[in-house]
Amino acid sequence: MRPDRIPLFPLNVVLFPGAGLPLHIFEPRYRRMIHECVENKSEFGMLLAIPNGIAGTGCTAEILEVSRRYYDGRLDIVTVGRAPFRVVELFDDDPLIEGNVDYLEDRPSPIEVRIRRQLFELYETCHTIVFGDYPRDTQEESEIELSYLIADKLPLDLVWKQRILELRTETERQERLVAYLREWAPHLQKVEAARRSEGGNGHGLN
Repeated sequence: MRPDRIPLFPLNVVLFPGAGLPLHIFEPRYRRMIHECVENKSEFGMLLAIPNGIAGTGCTAEILEVSRRYYDGRLDIVTVGRAPFRVVELFDDDPLIEGNVDYLEDRPSPIEVRIRRQLFELYETCHTIVFGDYPRDTQEESEIELSYLIADKLPLDLVWKQRILELRTETERQERLVAYLREWAPHLQKVEAARRSEGGNGHGLN
């Protein structure tokens, strides 16, 4: 059973359940946090840092590996997202922020085959434009939900990623992503065409 009170790590990133995230840990408070999580085999909470504070909904991170330890105490770690949560109470009297959290479960919902197909097609289009290659990570047997996989892989606006994390059905997440990518894909295509006309390679799109 996951604990009700967990350490929190605000960062300019949105972590999704099932998504991998490598991290470089250098601040003493977070080095302490990682040490304690490794010792206790426990998770910490990732929250999106926003201009006026932190988001209220995040995702726990499990440490899969400490891949490198530096002479000065810094760490490289590999994590994976596990459980979405909502912060109920925040404790910031210590340099390491902690929070009482409620873990969030998805509500059952039927998957719309038509929406899922549209999402596949839009993802393939956007991924190919952005990265210059066809996506190879959308197998049906993937353990990560399709919405989370796509929101993690594409360089979407962080506010949009946060909105996807906060939704509690896979159907609604897929519908929102279809609506977003329908507008985003033409923008990417225009930027790609403009860069090609200027002699660029079309990569590094925003």
